[in-house]
Amino acid sequence: MKLISWNVNGIRACVKKGFMDYFNEMNADIFCIQETKLQEGQIEMELPGYHQFWNYAIKKGYSGTAVFSKIKPLQVRYGLDQEKVEECEPEGRILTLEYEDFFLVNVYTPNSQRDLARLPFRLEWEDRFLAYIRMLDQAKPVIVCGDLNVAHTEIDLKNAKSNRNNSGFTEEERGKMTRLLGEGFTDTFRHFYPELTDKYTWWSYMNKVRERNIGWRIDYFIVSDGLRDSLKDAEIHSQIMGSDHCPVVLLLNK
Repeated sequence: MKLISWNVNGIRACVKKGFMDYFNEMNADIFCIQETKLQEGQIEMELPGYHQFWNYAIKKGYSGTAVFSKIKPLQVRYGLDQEKVEECEPEGRILTLEYEDFFLVNVYTPNSQRDLARLPFRLEWEDRFLAYIRMLDQAKPVIVCGDLNVAHTEIDLKNAKSNRNNSGFTEEERGKMTRLLGEGFTDTFRHFYPELTDKYTWWSYMNKVRERNIGWRIDYFIVSDGLRDSLKDAEIHSQIMGSDHCPVVLLLNK
């Protein structure tokens, strides 16, 4: 089984930059995207053989998630609280698909912002998110994917020293990731490549930053430890352009 996650930083723009070529070539069983940046009706995706699920932000041109799945899910949940989606999750950041053997949670974690103005909101959101996936994990294993907006360790970004305490690399954000992984979850890329450096998933649009591979690994597949025996490989497709992020891939033995 092949699962792909990609922060497309605007699906309409990404489609013009080769999204469909990559989508068709990869032929994934489940394809998740974040930061769709659109509202319902603003794009028609022709994806034969796939069920489409979209969670739009209320704010136009902002955030949003989507999942394209060959397998019809048993149930789809939008946000953390089904009864209060618009009140609690107005930014369309979470889609949960329940399958026979696992839950898939596609997530776009809030950014703390350059001046850390949103850090308190981010940390509260992390607590609610962890409680949510704990709840799911009690029923069946969970696969979390998406842009988690944190480089967990110093080998997950190019310039750890100069970025210490910057958004995405604060002690608080990294601590939340450490806590998550300590609760019975596995960072699949580090499961296969615990020491590998210079593998990133996001690069600034500043001049030649991506060309020089000055990046961050902030896009993940994280799974319940109970799925470890099913893991086949985890990949970062850094050669794929079209966004400031690149796709990440999880391969599972069925």
